[in-house]
Amino acid sequence: MRNLTMLTDYYQLTMMNTYLRAGTENKIGIFDVFFRGKAETSYSIAAGLEQVIEYVRNIKFTDGDIEYLAAQGAFDGAFLERLRTLRFTGDIYAVREGTVVFPNEPILTVAAPMIEAQLIETAILNIINHQTLIATKAAKINYVAAGKDVVEFGLRRAQGPDAGIYGTRAAAIGGCMSTSNVYAAKKFGIIPKGTHAHSFVMSFDSEYEAFMKYAGMYPDKCLLLVDTYDVLSSGMPNAIKVFDYLKSIGKKPAGVRIDSGDLAYLSRAAREMLDAAGHTEATVFASGDIDENVIASLNSQNAKIDAYGIGTKLITGYDNPSLGGVYKLSGIVEDGKIVPKMKISNSKEKLTNPGFKKIFRIYGADKKAEADLIALYDEEIDGSKPLTIFNPDYTWQKKTFTDYTVKCITEKVVEKGELVYKPPKIYDIREYALSSLAEFDDAYKRLQNPHIYKVDLSDKLYELKKELIVKYLGN
Repeated sequence: MRNLTMLTDYYQLTMMNTYLRAGTENKIGIFDVFFRGKAETSYSIAAGLEQVIEYVRNIKFTDGDIEYLAAQGAFDGAFLERLRTLRFTGDIYAVREGTVVFPNEPILTVAAPMIEAQLIETAILNIINHQTLIATKAAKINYVAAGKDVVEFGLRRAQGPDAGIYGTRAAAIGGCMSTSNVYAAKKFGIIPKGTHAHSFVMSFDSEYEAFMKYAGMYPDKCLLLVDTYDVLSSGMPNAIKVFDYLKSIGKKPAGVRIDSGDLAYLSRAAREMLDAAGHTEATVFASGDIDENVIASLNSQNAKIDAYGIGTKLITGYDNPSLGGVYKLSGIVEDGKIVPKMKISNSKEKLTNPGFKKIFRIYGADKKAEADLIALYDEEIDGSKPLTIFNPDYTWQKKTFTDYTVKCITEKVVEKGELVYKPPKIYDIREYALSSLAEFDDAYKRLQNPHIYKVDLSDKLYELKKELIVKYLGN
Protein backbone atom coordinates (compact mmCIF):
# COMPACT_ATOMS: atom_id res chain seq x y z
CA MET A 1 0.00 0.00 0.00
CA ARG A 2 1.53 3.32 -1.08
CA ASN A 3 1.71 6.13 1.43
CA LEU A 4 0.13 9.14 -0.32
CA THR A 5 0.10 11.45 2.70
CA MET A 6 2.29 14.04 0.95
CA LEU A 7 0.02 14.03 -2.14
CA THR A 8 -1.32 17.44 -1.24
CA ASP A 9 -1.00 21.08 -2.23
CA TYR A 10 1.46 23.19 -0.26
CA TYR A 11 -1.21 25.65 0.84
CA GLN A 12 -3.07 22.87 2.64
CA LEU A 13 -0.05 22.59 4.95
CA THR A 14 0.19 26.35 5.54
CA MET A 15 -3.51 26.44 6.45
CA MET A 16 -3.10 23.43 8.74
CA ASN A 17 -0.18 25.18 10.48
CA THR A 18 -2.33 28.26 10.98
CA TYR A 19 -5.24 26.20 12.38
CA LEU A 20 -2.84 24.73 14.94
CA ARG A 21 -1.48 28.11 15.96
CA ALA A 22 -5.04 29.51 16.20
CA GLY A 23 -6.20 26.58 18.31
CA THR A 24 -8.90 25.56 15.81
CA GLU A 25 -7.23 22.44 14.40
CA ASN A 26 -9.70 20.10 16.12
CA LYS A 27 -12.85 22.01 15.20
CA ILE A 28 -14.99 19.71 13.03
CA GLY A 29 -15.39 20.91 9.46
CA ILE A 30 -17.89 19.54 6.94
CA PHE A 31 -16.72 19.51 3.33
CA ASP A 32 -18.65 18.45 0.21
CA VAL A 33 -17.23 17.04 -3.03
CA PHE A 34 -19.37 17.89 -6.06
CA PHE A 35 -18.96 18.95 -9.68
CA ARG A 36 -20.49 21.91 -11.41
CA GLY A 37 -22.68 21.58 -14.47
CA LYS A 38 -21.46 21.88 -18.04
CA ALA A 39 -22.49 20.39 -21.35
CA GLU A 40 -20.11 17.41 -21.12
CA THR A 41 -21.23 16.43 -17.63
CA SER A 42 -25.03 16.34 -17.76
CA TYR A 43 -24.59 13.26 -15.59
CA SER A 44 -21.63 11.34 -14.19
CA ILE A 45 -20.85 7.91 -12.76
CA ALA A 46 -19.36 8.22 -9.29
CA ALA A 47 -16.05 6.36 -9.00
CA GLY A 48 -12.90 6.32 -6.89
CA LEU A 49 -14.43 5.86 -3.43
CA GLU A 50 -12.43 2.71 -2.65
CA GLN A 51 -9.14 4.50 -3.36
CA VAL A 52 -10.23 7.50 -1.26
CA ILE A 53 -10.85 5.19 1.68
CA GLU A 54 -7.51 3.42 1.21
CA TYR A 55 -5.80 6.81 1.15
CA VAL A 56 -7.37 8.29 4.27
CA ARG A 57 -6.93 5.11 6.30
CA ASN A 58 -3.20 5.06 5.57
CA ILE A 59 -2.30 8.68 6.29
CA LYS A 60 1.02 8.91 8.14
CA PHE A 61 3.82 11.44 7.80
CA THR A 62 7.17 9.62 7.74
CA ASP A 63 10.43 10.83 9.27
CA GLY A 64 11.55 11.68 5.74
CA ASP A 65 8.40 13.73 5.18
CA ILE A 66 8.99 15.67 8.40
CA GLU A 67 12.62 16.31 7.50
CA TYR A 68 11.64 17.60 4.07
CA LEU A 69 8.99 19.94 5.45
CA ALA A 70 11.35 21.19 8.17
CA ALA A 71 13.85 22.13 5.47
CA GLN A 72 11.29 24.42 3.80
CA GLY A 73 11.56 26.86 6.71
CA ALA A 74 7.82 27.59 6.82
CA PHE A 75 6.74 25.26 9.63
CA ASP A 76 7.54 25.46 13.32
CA GLY A 77 8.46 22.57 15.59
CA ALA A 78 5.02 22.27 17.17
CA PHE A 79 3.38 21.77 13.77
CA LEU A 80 5.97 19.25 12.63
CA GLU A 81 5.51 17.25 15.83
CA ARG A 82 1.74 17.34 15.33
CA LEU A 83 2.19 15.87 11.87
CA ARG A 84 4.05 12.89 13.33
CA THR A 85 0.88 11.72 15.08
CA LEU A 86 -1.69 12.90 12.54
CA ARG A 87 -4.14 10.22 11.38
CA PHE A 88 -7.59 10.49 9.81
CA THR A 89 -10.18 10.24 12.60
CA GLY A 90 -13.22 11.68 10.86
CA ASP A 91 -16.33 10.42 9.05
CA ILE A 92 -16.99 10.08 5.33
CA TYR A 93 -20.41 9.90 3.69
CA ALA A 94 -20.78 9.08 0.01
CA VAL A 95 -22.92 7.69 -2.76
CA ARG A 96 -21.94 4.18 -3.82
CA GLU A 97 -19.45 3.80 -6.63
CA GLY A 98 -21.34 3.35 -9.87
CA THR A 99 -24.18 5.68 -8.87
CA VAL A 100 -25.46 8.13 -11.47
CA VAL A 101 -24.91 11.62 -10.06
CA PHE A 102 -25.63 15.15 -11.24
CA PRO A 103 -24.11 18.64 -10.94
CA ASN A 104 -24.01 20.21 -7.46
CA GLU A 105 -24.90 16.98 -5.64
CA PRO A 106 -22.60 16.10 -2.71
CA ILE A 107 -21.22 12.80 -3.97
CA LEU A 108 -18.84 12.62 -1.00
CA THR A 109 -18.86 14.49 2.33
CA VAL A 110 -16.07 14.66 4.89
CA ALA A 111 -16.73 15.52 8.54
CA ALA A 112 -13.41 15.71 10.36
CA PRO A 113 -11.11 17.93 12.43
CA MET A 114 -10.05 20.87 10.27
CA ILE A 115 -6.38 19.91 10.29
CA GLU A 116 -7.30 16.50 8.82
CA ALA A 117 -10.08 17.65 6.49
CA GLN A 118 -7.82 20.31 4.99
CA LEU A 119 -4.96 17.92 4.31
CA ILE A 120 -7.04 15.41 2.35
CA GLU A 121 -8.76 17.82 -0.06
CA THR A 122 -6.19 17.57 -2.86
CA ALA A 123 -5.84 13.79 -2.93
CA ILE A 124 -9.59 13.22 -2.73
CA LEU A 125 -10.21 15.53 -5.68
CA ASN A 126 -7.37 13.93 -7.63
CA ILE A 127 -8.88 10.46 -7.14
CA ILE A 128 -12.58 11.28 -7.54
CA ASN A 129 -12.17 13.70 -10.45
CA HIS A 130 -10.13 11.26 -12.52
CA GLN A 131 -12.03 8.05 -11.93
CA THR A 132 -15.47 9.67 -12.19
CA LEU A 133 -14.44 11.32 -15.48
CA ILE A 134 -13.28 8.03 -17.03
CA ALA A 135 -16.19 5.97 -15.64
CA THR A 136 -18.60 8.49 -17.17
CA LYS A 137 -16.88 8.39 -20.57
CA ALA A 138 -16.96 4.58 -20.46
CA ALA A 139 -20.65 4.59 -19.55
CA LYS A 140 -21.49 6.79 -22.54
CA ILE A 141 -19.46 4.56 -24.87
CA ASN A 142 -21.09 1.40 -23.54
CA TYR A 143 -24.54 2.93 -23.71
CA VAL A 144 -24.16 3.68 -27.43
CA ALA A 145 -22.52 0.28 -28.01
CA ALA A 146 -25.85 -1.17 -26.84
CA GLY A 147 -24.66 -4.41 -25.29
CA LYS A 148 -21.74 -5.08 -27.62
CA ASP A 149 -18.47 -5.95 -25.89
CA VAL A 150 -16.19 -2.96 -25.22
CA VAL A 151 -12.55 -3.67 -24.35
CA GLU A 152 -10.51 -0.89 -22.75
CA PHE A 153 -7.25 -0.43 -24.70
CA GLY A 154 -5.93 2.82 -23.25
CA LEU A 155 -2.80 2.10 -21.20
CA ARG A 156 -0.22 3.28 -23.73
CA ARG A 157 -2.06 6.58 -24.26
CA ALA A 158 -2.86 7.37 -20.63
CA GLN A 159 -1.15 10.33 -18.93
CA GLY A 160 1.19 8.18 -16.87
CA PRO A 161 1.02 4.81 -15.09
CA ASP A 162 -1.52 5.78 -12.41
CA ALA A 163 -3.88 7.28 -14.98
CA GLY A 164 -3.65 4.03 -16.92
CA ILE A 165 -4.12 1.77 -13.91
CA TYR A 166 -6.99 3.60 -12.25
CA GLY A 167 -8.46 4.66 -15.57
CA THR A 168 -8.82 0.96 -16.35
CA ARG A 169 -10.63 0.44 -13.05
CA ALA A 170 -12.96 3.35 -13.78
CA ALA A 171 -13.61 2.09 -17.31
CA ALA A 172 -14.70 -1.26 -15.85
CA ILE A 173 -17.12 0.56 -13.53
CA GLY A 174 -18.48 2.42 -16.56
CA GLY A 175 -19.25 -0.85 -18.35
CA CYS A 176 -16.09 -2.24 -20.00
CA MET A 177 -15.93 -6.00 -19.39
CA SER A 178 -12.23 -6.41 -20.14
CA THR A 179 -8.91 -4.62 -20.63
CA SER A 180 -5.56 -4.92 -22.36
CA ASN A 181 -3.90 -3.61 -19.16
CA VAL A 182 -2.38 -6.66 -17.46
CA TYR A 183 -1.30 -4.77 -14.33
CA ALA A 184 -4.79 -3.41 -13.69
CA ALA A 185 -6.41 -6.72 -14.62
CA LYS A 186 -4.37 -8.47 -11.93
CA LYS A 187 -4.81 -5.71 -9.35
CA PHE A 188 -8.58 -5.34 -9.67
CA GLY A 189 -9.73 -8.71 -10.98
CA ILE A 190 -10.68 -7.54 -14.49
CA ILE A 191 -10.64 -9.91 -17.47
CA PRO A 192 -7.47 -9.37 -19.59
CA LYS A 193 -7.80 -9.51 -23.38
CA GLY A 194 -5.57 -9.01 -26.40
CA THR A 195 -4.42 -10.60 -29.67
CA HIS A 196 -1.47 -9.37 -31.71
CA ALA A 197 -0.07 -6.20 -33.27
CA HIS A 198 0.87 -5.13 -36.79
CA SER A 199 4.52 -5.69 -35.88
CA PHE A 200 3.77 -9.37 -35.31
CA VAL A 201 2.43 -9.71 -38.84
CA MET A 202 5.33 -7.73 -40.29
CA SER A 203 7.92 -9.88 -38.51
CA PHE A 204 7.07 -12.89 -40.71
CA ASP A 205 7.75 -13.36 -44.42
CA SER A 206 4.03 -13.22 -45.21
CA GLU A 207 0.76 -12.25 -43.61
CA TYR A 208 -0.55 -15.77 -44.09
CA GLU A 209 2.44 -17.27 -42.25
CA ALA A 210 1.94 -14.85 -39.35
CA PHE A 211 -1.75 -15.75 -39.13
CA MET A 212 -0.98 -19.49 -39.21
CA LYS A 213 1.64 -19.19 -36.47
CA TYR A 214 -0.78 -17.29 -34.27
CA ALA A 215 -3.60 -19.74 -34.97
CA GLY A 216 -1.29 -22.61 -34.08
CA MET A 217 -0.56 -21.04 -30.71
CA TYR A 218 -4.14 -19.92 -29.94
CA PRO A 219 -6.50 -22.12 -31.98
CA ASP A 220 -9.42 -21.55 -29.60
CA LYS A 221 -9.03 -17.76 -29.37
CA CYS A 222 -7.87 -16.81 -32.82
CA LEU A 223 -8.71 -13.17 -33.52
CA LEU A 224 -6.63 -11.86 -36.42
CA LEU A 225 -5.66 -8.24 -37.15
CA VAL A 226 -6.37 -7.83 -40.86
CA ASP A 227 -5.36 -4.26 -41.76
CA THR A 228 -1.53 -4.46 -41.72
CA TYR A 229 -1.44 -4.35 -45.55
CA ASP A 230 -4.91 -4.29 -47.13
CA VAL A 231 -8.07 -5.45 -45.38
CA LEU A 232 -10.07 -6.74 -48.33
CA SER A 233 -7.45 -7.93 -50.79
CA SER A 234 -4.99 -9.43 -48.30
CA GLY A 235 -6.04 -9.50 -44.67
CA MET A 236 -9.50 -11.01 -45.04
CA PRO A 237 -8.58 -13.66 -47.67
CA ASN A 238 -5.62 -14.80 -45.55
CA ALA A 239 -7.73 -14.83 -42.38
CA ILE A 240 -10.41 -16.91 -44.11
CA LYS A 241 -7.81 -19.46 -45.23
CA VAL A 242 -6.65 -19.79 -41.63
CA PHE A 243 -10.23 -20.02 -40.36
CA ASP A 244 -10.93 -22.77 -42.91
CA TYR A 245 -7.99 -24.67 -41.48
CA LEU A 246 -9.14 -24.16 -37.89
CA LYS A 247 -12.63 -25.30 -38.77
CA SER A 248 -11.21 -28.45 -40.42
CA ILE A 249 -9.54 -29.47 -37.14
CA GLY A 250 -12.66 -28.80 -35.09
CA LYS A 251 -11.77 -25.34 -33.81
CA LYS A 252 -13.95 -22.23 -33.81
CA PRO A 253 -12.31 -19.02 -35.12
CA ALA A 254 -12.89 -15.96 -32.91
CA GLY A 255 -12.91 -13.34 -35.67
CA VAL A 256 -11.05 -10.43 -37.21
CA ARG A 257 -9.95 -7.02 -35.98
CA ILE A 258 -9.92 -3.88 -38.15
CA ASP A 259 -7.87 -1.02 -36.72
CA SER A 260 -8.00 1.62 -39.47
CA GLY A 261 -9.81 2.86 -42.53
CA ASP A 262 -13.51 3.26 -43.22
CA LEU A 263 -14.80 1.05 -40.43
CA ALA A 264 -18.42 1.12 -41.60
CA TYR A 265 -17.59 0.03 -45.15
CA LEU A 266 -14.82 -2.41 -44.19
CA SER A 267 -16.89 -4.08 -41.46
CA ARG A 268 -19.79 -4.66 -43.86
CA ALA A 269 -17.46 -6.10 -46.49
CA ALA A 270 -15.65 -8.27 -43.92
CA ARG A 271 -18.97 -9.59 -42.64
CA GLU A 272 -20.05 -10.52 -46.15
CA MET A 273 -16.76 -12.33 -46.79
CA LEU A 274 -16.91 -14.24 -43.51
CA ASP A 275 -20.52 -15.28 -44.05
CA ALA A 276 -19.89 -16.34 -47.65
CA ALA A 277 -17.02 -18.54 -46.43
CA GLY A 278 -19.24 -20.20 -43.82
CA HIS A 279 -17.75 -18.42 -40.80
CA THR A 280 -20.96 -16.82 -39.63
CA GLU A 281 -20.02 -17.04 -35.97
CA ALA A 282 -16.69 -15.22 -36.41
CA THR A 283 -16.91 -11.69 -35.04
CA VAL A 284 -15.78 -8.36 -36.46
CA PHE A 285 -13.85 -6.36 -33.86
CA ALA A 286 -13.10 -2.66 -34.48
CA SER A 287 -10.54 -0.34 -32.91
CA GLY A 288 -8.76 2.92 -33.73
CA ASP A 289 -9.73 6.34 -32.27
CA ILE A 290 -13.28 5.28 -31.44
CA ASP A 291 -15.61 6.81 -28.85
CA GLU A 292 -19.37 7.12 -28.32
CA ASN A 293 -19.74 9.65 -31.14
CA VAL A 294 -17.91 7.45 -33.64
CA ILE A 295 -19.99 4.43 -32.56
CA ALA A 296 -23.20 6.42 -33.01
CA SER A 297 -22.07 7.32 -36.53
CA LEU A 298 -21.15 3.70 -37.29
CA ASN A 299 -24.57 2.58 -36.07
CA SER A 300 -26.24 5.04 -38.44
CA GLN A 301 -24.22 3.56 -41.34
CA ASN A 302 -25.27 -0.02 -40.57
CA ALA A 303 -21.73 -1.06 -39.65
CA LYS A 304 -21.36 -4.79 -38.94
CA ILE A 305 -19.25 -4.55 -35.81
CA ASP A 306 -19.64 -6.98 -32.92
CA ALA A 307 -17.14 -5.55 -30.42
CA TYR A 308 -14.95 -2.50 -29.89
CA GLY A 309 -11.49 -1.76 -28.53
CA ILE A 310 -11.41 1.78 -27.14
CA GLY A 311 -8.13 3.45 -26.19
CA THR A 312 -7.13 7.10 -26.43
CA LYS A 313 -10.55 8.72 -26.41
CA LEU A 314 -11.63 6.73 -23.36
CA ILE A 315 -8.57 6.76 -21.12
CA THR A 316 -7.88 10.48 -21.64
CA GLY A 317 -11.44 11.72 -21.34
CA TYR A 318 -10.63 13.24 -24.75
CA ASP A 319 -13.50 15.73 -25.25
CA ASN A 320 -13.71 16.64 -21.55
CA PRO A 321 -10.24 16.57 -19.97
CA SER A 322 -11.42 17.47 -16.45
CA LEU A 323 -14.52 16.67 -14.42
CA GLY A 324 -14.13 19.91 -12.49
CA GLY A 325 -15.05 18.49 -9.10
CA VAL A 326 -14.54 20.77 -6.09
CA TYR A 327 -14.25 20.39 -2.30
CA LYS A 328 -16.08 23.10 -0.40
CA LEU A 329 -16.68 23.86 3.26
CA SER A 330 -20.40 23.66 4.05
CA GLY A 331 -20.41 23.70 7.85
CA ILE A 332 -18.50 23.90 11.12
CA VAL A 333 -19.49 22.06 14.29
CA GLU A 334 -19.53 24.36 17.32
CA ASP A 335 -20.83 23.30 20.75
CA GLY A 336 -22.33 20.18 19.19
CA LYS A 337 -24.31 22.11 16.59
CA ILE A 338 -23.67 22.57 12.88
CA VAL A 339 -23.05 26.17 11.87
CA PRO A 340 -23.76 26.23 8.10
CA LYS A 341 -21.22 27.85 5.79
CA MET A 342 -21.72 29.04 2.23
CA LYS A 343 -19.45 30.43 -0.47
CA ILE A 344 -20.92 33.57 -2.01
CA SER A 345 -19.97 34.54 -5.55
CA ASN A 346 -20.94 36.96 -8.28
CA SER A 347 -21.25 33.89 -10.50
CA LYS A 348 -24.48 32.03 -9.75
CA GLU A 349 -22.94 28.66 -10.62
CA LYS A 350 -20.29 29.15 -7.91
CA LEU A 351 -22.73 29.63 -5.05
CA THR A 352 -22.50 26.60 -2.77
CA ASN A 353 -25.18 24.80 -0.80
CA PRO A 354 -24.72 25.13 2.97
CA GLY A 355 -25.07 22.60 5.77
CA PHE A 356 -24.65 18.87 6.26
CA LYS A 357 -26.59 17.23 3.42
CA LYS A 358 -27.73 14.02 1.76
CA ILE A 359 -29.41 13.09 -1.52
CA PHE A 360 -32.85 11.58 -2.03
CA ARG A 361 -33.73 9.99 -5.37
CA ILE A 362 -37.39 10.11 -6.36
CA TYR A 363 -38.96 7.40 -8.53
CA GLY A 364 -42.26 7.62 -10.37
CA ALA A 365 -44.94 4.95 -10.62
CA ASP A 366 -42.97 3.29 -13.43
CA LYS A 367 -39.94 2.96 -11.08
CA LYS A 368 -37.91 5.33 -13.25
CA ALA A 369 -35.87 8.06 -11.56
CA GLU A 370 -37.57 11.41 -12.06
CA ALA A 371 -35.79 13.83 -9.74
CA ASP A 372 -33.21 14.19 -6.97
CA LEU A 373 -33.67 16.23 -3.82
CA ILE A 374 -30.68 17.59 -1.89
CA ALA A 375 -31.76 17.86 1.73
CA LEU A 376 -30.25 18.57 5.13
CA TYR A 377 -29.08 15.43 6.87
CA ASP A 378 -31.74 15.48 9.58
CA GLU A 379 -34.59 15.56 7.03
CA GLU A 380 -36.60 12.47 6.11
CA ILE A 381 -38.92 11.70 3.20
CA ASP A 382 -40.93 8.47 3.31
CA GLY A 383 -43.13 8.85 0.23
CA SER A 384 -46.36 8.87 2.22
CA LYS A 385 -47.29 12.48 1.43
CA PRO A 386 -47.42 14.45 -1.84
CA LEU A 387 -44.04 15.99 -2.60
CA THR A 388 -43.61 19.22 -4.56
CA ILE A 389 -40.24 20.11 -5.99
CA PHE A 390 -39.22 23.25 -7.86
CA ASN A 391 -36.34 24.59 -9.89
CA PRO A 392 -34.12 26.52 -7.43
CA ASP A 393 -33.27 29.03 -10.19
CA TYR A 394 -36.76 29.32 -11.72
CA THR A 395 -39.02 28.74 -8.74
CA TRP A 396 -42.26 28.89 -10.75
CA GLN A 397 -41.24 25.62 -12.44
CA LYS A 398 -42.78 23.03 -10.12
CA LYS A 399 -43.83 19.40 -10.10
CA THR A 400 -45.84 17.49 -7.51
CA PHE A 401 -45.36 13.75 -6.96
CA THR A 402 -48.18 11.72 -5.48
CA ASP A 403 -47.53 8.13 -6.62
CA TYR A 404 -43.81 7.85 -5.98
CA THR A 405 -41.10 6.11 -3.99
CA VAL A 406 -37.94 7.64 -2.58
CA LYS A 407 -34.49 6.36 -1.67
CA CYS A 408 -31.63 8.04 0.16
CA ILE A 409 -28.49 7.39 -1.91
CA THR A 410 -26.05 8.82 0.64
CA GLU A 411 -24.52 6.46 3.20
CA LYS A 412 -21.77 6.53 5.81
CA VAL A 413 -18.67 4.64 4.69
CA VAL A 414 -16.05 5.71 7.26
CA GLU A 415 -16.74 6.41 10.94
CA LYS A 416 -14.05 7.82 13.24
CA GLY A 417 -11.42 6.79 10.72
CA GLU A 418 -12.62 3.19 10.44
CA LEU A 419 -14.32 1.49 7.49
CA VAL A 420 -18.00 0.76 8.13
CA TYR A 421 -18.98 -0.77 4.81
CA LYS A 422 -17.61 -3.58 2.65
CA PRO A 423 -16.12 -2.42 -0.66
CA PRO A 424 -17.68 -4.47 -3.48
CA LYS A 425 -15.79 -6.33 -6.21
CA ILE A 426 -15.20 -4.51 -9.48
CA TYR A 427 -17.82 -6.39 -11.51
CA ASP A 428 -20.38 -5.92 -8.74
CA ILE A 429 -19.76 -2.17 -9.01
CA ARG A 430 -20.13 -2.46 -12.80
CA GLU A 431 -23.47 -4.23 -12.44
CA TYR A 432 -24.64 -1.63 -9.95
CA ALA A 433 -23.64 1.16 -12.37
CA LEU A 434 -25.58 -0.50 -15.19
CA SER A 435 -28.63 -0.85 -12.93
CA SER A 436 -28.30 2.77 -11.82
CA LEU A 437 -28.22 3.94 -15.44
CA ALA A 438 -31.19 1.73 -16.27
CA GLU A 439 -33.27 3.71 -13.76
CA PHE A 440 -33.17 6.72 -16.08
CA ASP A 441 -35.14 7.33 -19.24
CA ASP A 442 -33.08 7.37 -22.44
CA ALA A 443 -33.83 11.08 -22.84
CA TYR A 444 -31.33 11.81 -20.05
CA LYS A 445 -28.62 9.65 -21.65
CA ARG A 446 -28.73 10.69 -25.30
CA LEU A 447 -25.56 12.24 -26.70
CA GLN A 448 -27.13 15.32 -28.25
CA ASN A 449 -29.24 17.74 -26.19
CA PRO A 450 -30.01 15.39 -23.31
CA HIS A 451 -33.06 16.16 -21.22
CA ILE A 452 -32.07 18.04 -18.07
CA TYR A 453 -32.65 15.94 -14.96
CA LYS A 454 -34.39 17.70 -12.08
CA VAL A 455 -32.20 18.34 -9.02
CA ASP A 456 -33.97 20.36 -6.34
CA LEU A 457 -33.18 21.63 -2.86
CA SER A 458 -35.52 20.75 0.00
CA ASP A 459 -37.60 23.66 1.28
CA LYS A 460 -35.55 23.69 4.48
CA LEU A 461 -32.23 23.84 2.61
CA TYR A 462 -33.54 26.42 0.16
CA GLU A 463 -34.63 28.73 2.98
CA LEU A 464 -31.29 28.26 4.75
CA LYS A 465 -29.45 29.23 1.60
CA LYS A 466 -31.57 32.37 1.20
CA GLU A 467 -30.96 33.31 4.84
CA LEU A 468 -27.20 33.02 4.45
CA ILE A 469 -27.19 35.11 1.28
CA VAL A 470 -29.04 37.86 3.14
CA LYS A 471 -26.70 37.48 6.12
CA TYR A 472 -23.53 37.73 4.06
CA LEU A 473 -24.70 40.37 1.60
CA GLY A 474 -27.01 42.32 3.87
CA ASN A 475 -29.96 42.47 1.46
